[in-house]
Amino acid sequence: MSDISNLTEKVYKDRIQLPFHFDTAKMIEEFNFLKQKHLSHYEYYDAIPLRGPAHMIDPSLPFPPPAEDYADGSWTDWLDTNSLKSSPYLLSVIDFFRSNTKVTLVRLLRLAPGQVVKEHTDPTLALEVHKSVVRLTIPMITNDKVTFYLNNTPVPMNPGECWYLKLNDPHRITNYGEEERVNLTIDMIPNEWLRAIIDESQNNE
Repeated sequence: MSDISNLTEKVYKDRIQLPFHFDTAKMIEEFNFLKQKHLSHYEYYDAIPLRGPAHMIDPSLPFPPPAEDYADGSWTDWLDTNSLKSSPYLLSVIDFFRSNTKVTLVRLLRLAPGQVVKEHTDPTLALEVHKSVVRLTIPMITNDKVTFYLNNTPVPMNPGECWYLKLNDPHRITNYGEEERVNLTIDMIPNEWLRAIIDESQNNE
């Protein structure tokens, strides 16, 4: 596994809003179509995979060989799901990022009304980690009773915005409203392009 104690010299804030904004009406329209058939339930939330490990998207492909380190996504090839291929606007969002860096895992994450994601950490999802991917979050559907806590402090994310969050720090989510909460999450390799955008966004705050 990766040495998550091997950190870069640069220190980033635990939350940074990036200078991108996306059309939530188009994303919600495609989500509403997909969730009729492709919504999978997990312990705390529901998900629609849009991009994932190649052997999971196409079962005819062999499992990748064991890897010494799974942190940066290089242990497997990655493929778009049919859900993403049938969603032109969501596909355009993913294409924007992968025209600039390698995109790995992509999901639509739904938290039902009244549900809570317990506090946890994702040890390799941070720019400070020597070998990792980072996760960008684009809120799609929310309400004023949804709260994303990072280091015990709310992150005020609005629909259509794009956020870098330091997810190797403790975080939890509550939805005490009467509507579902849906985010698009995109994991990617933090190359020079992405680091420059995050650096500039942090400096402009």
